[in-house]
Amino acid sequence: MNNIRTVSDTKKSFYNFHTRPINSIYNRVVEELLVEMHLISVNTNYSYNPFYALGVVTAFDRFMQGYSPEQDKISIFNALIQAQEEDPNKYRADAKGLEDIARQMSVSDMLSWICLSNNIDNTQHLQDYLRGISENSKFRYSRLFAIGLFTLLEIVDTELIKEQDKRTEALKKVCQALNLLEEKLLKDIDLYLRNLERITQARSAMKDTLEAAKKKREQRRLEKDKISSTANNTSEDSE
Repeated sequence: MNNIRTVSDTKKSFYNFHTRPINSIYNRVVEELLVEMHLISVNTNYSYNPFYALGVVTAFDRFMQGYSPEQDKISIFNALIQAQEEDPNKYRADAKGLEDIARQMSVSDMLSWICLSNNIDNTQHLQDYLRGISENSKFRYSRLFAIGLFTLLEIVDTELIKEQDKRTEALKKVCQALNLLEEKLLKDIDLYLRNLERITQARSAMKDTLEAAKKKREQRRLEKDKISSTANNTSEDSE
């Protein structure tokens, strides 16, 4: 008997956990994340690690920036993780733990740490994950895992997102140390950054549209008030 969850199973589970409608501009983002995480989690070579969790959290928070109401955003995130039969609190906690570590490092220290050439106190368990990945020929690589690694580098050096040569050089070192496919990872990060730019533009366009509609409504209201005032004055004059 095949008990592997299907995409339909995961989607049904998600909408059982989150029952409110999703704003149209964000609906595609949620659907794509849901399916992507499903395909990763049902793979026989998948195993959870905090770097993947950081990638999931970062991708969600970046792509869902500006979502309203905020409470729905929390519900959507929790449902995404619960639909994979995992714990959203663990994802958030592990992501925050990695972010806190990154904020205490320089870019050179972070690169050395990820590449397993430098140890940091109280982080051995995290490097054990990285070492296991580097030694596992069947490791289930994913775009979200790559985003997690990139996020650590981004925290310690925000210029990485602006300087492609610098970014590429750092990511190549990571790929070499962890035995990841360089071409695939670089392509995934470039696509991630382009998609972030697209959704930023989409949010900006939606904001402009809403503001224009608000101005039109206000203009119509003023015109209506003016007409009403003129009519009242005319009526008073005739009396």
